[in-house]
Order: sequence, then C-alpha cells, then structure tokens
Amino acid sequence: MSQSDRISDLPVWQGFLRPILEVMSDRKTRSRRELVADVLAHMQLTPEQLSEQVASGGNRAEGRCGWALSDLLRAELVDRPRRATYQVTDDGITFLDKHPGDISDADLKLIPAYQAYTPSTPTDRPRLTVLHESTVEPLEQINEGVARLHDEVKTDLIKRLREHTPDFLETAVLKLLVAMGYGGTEQKATRLGGTGDGGVDGVIDQDALGLDQIYVQAKRYGQGNTVGRPDIQAFVGALHGMGASRGIFITTSSFSPGAREYANGVSTRIILIDGERLAALMIKYGIGVQTRDVFTVVEVDEDFFD
Repeated sequence: MSQSDRISDLPVWQGFLRPILEVMSDRKTRSRRELVADVLAHMQLTPEQLSEQVASGGNRAEGRCGWALSDLLRAELVDRPRRATYQVTDDGITFLDKHPGDISDADLKLIPAYQAYTPSTPTDRPRLTVLHESTVEPLEQINEGVARLHDEVKTDLIKRLREHTPDFLETAVLKLLVAMGYGGTEQKATRLGGTGDGGVDGVIDQDALGLDQIYVQAKRYGQGNTVGRPDIQAFVGALHGMGASRGIFITTSSFSPGAREYANGVSTRIILIDGERLAALMIKYGIGVQTRDVFTVVEVDEDFFD
C-alpha cells in the first residue's frame, strides 16, 4: 500500500488551530521553527505521527501546522512583530477564551479580518471548489495527488515492460542506469543478452575510465512469478565466472524472501530492484515517461517587503 493510500490518524490541519493558540497564549515571541516544535510537543503526537511524510518528502505534521498558522495570521489572531517571528494578538487570546471546544476554519471565516483578507470571487466567473476548504492543506493535496498519479503510471510502466520482449527490457534498464549516472564519461553500457550470455544481460562502467564494471541481469516476469533464490545463486555464479564482484538484478515482478536473504548474505555485492522500485526509478530519471504538466507554487517573499 502506498503512502497516499494509507489512512493517517494525524489530526487534520484544522486540528492544529487550537494547539497553536494554546501554545502562544503565553504571549512569547517565537520563530516559526520554535513555534512548530512547541506545538507538536504540546499535542503529544506519537513517534509514528511525527514521522509521517508527504509524497514530496516534507513532514506532514509540520505542513499542517504551517497551514493552520497561515489561517490564524489571516484572521489576525496571530501577528508577526518582526520578520519570521510570531506572537499571539489580544484578539487571539479573546478568541481562544470564547471557543473552548474544537476550532475550525468556519469559525475563522466569521472574523471580519479574515473576511477582509480573503479575495472575493467575481460574479462573472464560475466558483471553483477551494482546496483550502478541505481537511487537508493544499500543498499536501497536490503532493498526494501527484503520488496517486505516479502510482498509476508505475502500474502502466510495468505492464508495458511485461508486454515487450526481454531484449526491450534489457535495453531499458541499461538506459535507466546511464540516466542514473553510471556508464562513465562516455556513458558506456553494453547489452550482452542472448544465447550464451552466461546469465548476464548487460555490463556498464562504474567509473570514468571503465576500470570497474557492474553486470546486470534483467528478468521479465509476470505478476506473482517471483524471482527465487536459485535465480540469484545462478547470477552470482555467472559473476564469479567473469571475475566480477558486483551486480544488479532487476525484475518486473518481485523477489522471494529467500532471494533477498541470499543476496544480503553473499560476499558478492548484489543489488535487487523489483518492479515497484524499477518503475519509480524510471519516473524519477525520465525513462519511458514524459512530463505532462508543471505547476509552480509561490509564496510571499518576506525579504521584498522588508
């Protein structure tokens, strides 16, 4: 199950509104980093909640805290007395006292300062569903949406690789390794697949002069047909026959526990790349995919206004 499919028990971004005001009710001035750290500690989140990451690699709890802080700033319940520092306002203290229960964005929208801050939608334009009204902050929605699209592309990539010939897969994985930076200055990769290949499908230079080489095996297996320990043993034997000390075994399916255990225990350095990781690397390094859309996310430049 991918992270985008996993149900998180971390409070949604609106669940950070009250903790922020509670932490700031001491009227201390804090930097953003100090404030986020104090809020997360105040909420007593579990290690699992604190370690959750969004698709882009950012911390989910910190992102939700940041979005809640932005809303409190718009409502003028929190102020920036100096650049990159935050302090609760008198209105923030009053608001906290008047709202003993959970606080939502609906409560903030009743505040005149918030209403004055939010741009109105022209009557001659169709009203769009505002991401901000969701329980998940917009950047997180974008990240999770991209992750979901990438999951679909990964599935399609593996399907396409399985439909093509073994030669196509061997060429594709060598192109991927070159894109990852292997192949030396000349980006040299040679496909060896075919009758009498000795269990090795390709070889690629690791250093600029080709003094060290990595041998590659690629197996086009269907779903459910896992690569077992005997396959890895045969690959290691082929490497020994060539005097090689390292290799990469790539498959469009997966590896059995026995295969992974053997690869981890053998003295020869063997890297195993299953179908899931293969597809993810193809997306990351632009092999077999093309850019569909590019989105630019902006924020206010504090230096400009200082």
